[in-house]
Amino acid sequence: MHAWKEARARLNQAQRIAVLTGAGVSKPSGIPTFRDAAGLWRGFNPEEYASPQAYARDPQKVWGWYAWRYQQVCQAQPNPAHLRLVELEHRVGEDFLLVTQNVDGLHARAGSQRLVELHGNLTQGRCEVCGHRFALPAPEAFTPPPQCPRCGARARPDVVWFGERLPPGAFETAEQAFRGCEVALILGTSGEVEPAAGLGRLAAYSGAYIVEINPEPTPLSSLASSSLRMGAVEGLEALMG
Repeated sequence: MHAWKEARARLNQAQRIAVLTGAGVSKPSGIPTFRDAAGLWRGFNPEEYASPQAYARDPQKVWGWYAWRYQQVCQAQPNPAHLRLVELEHRVGEDFLLVTQNVDGLHARAGSQRLVELHGNLTQGRCEVCGHRFALPAPEAFTPPPQCPRCGARARPDVVWFGERLPPGAFETAEQAFRGCEVALILGTSGEVEPAAGLGRLAAYSGAYIVEINPEPTPLSSLASSSLRMGAVEGLEALMG
């Protein structure tokens, strides 16, 4: 049996499914990945734009870069991979969880509801004083930095920077889903960023059937029950028909 046929059968039978997505899912929407030749970090030092220290040194510089990325993601549209995962959620129901490392908000825009955004969402601001989260103004009306609509203080991008903790409860929710799932779908992620990469290992050690969809091998490939060397759109098409 071809790898994708067995994986499709397992996916169709499973009643508890956990999904982990990375930048490869948003690449077909025109969002560059971080690690490929044209990636977001090419020519950038991450510590100059995505760390609390960088923000403390020059918040305007950091906000300028995030405002550019915000404009990019607002111009992008969810692609068939995002929509397929919404279909899968509708079929499985309450025992489905989608955990994403992406901060572009495309899963939510596609309609995903059982969703954990591990690294935050760059379409939102977070107040530096009261912690209130709010949607940023439309890109054409946005002049950074934004002010909190609740208390008026300056807000930062609502993303997890290097060296910061994940949002409260986010990883615990993800752990519970991956520990208890029958099938774990690992989609478009390099498998190099912790603690997200640990979710695939957790599912494998708990006895789940692991389906990896990625054009290139990753550190998680050796644990996968099925590895489909495809992009996210093509891989989900093969899996779901």
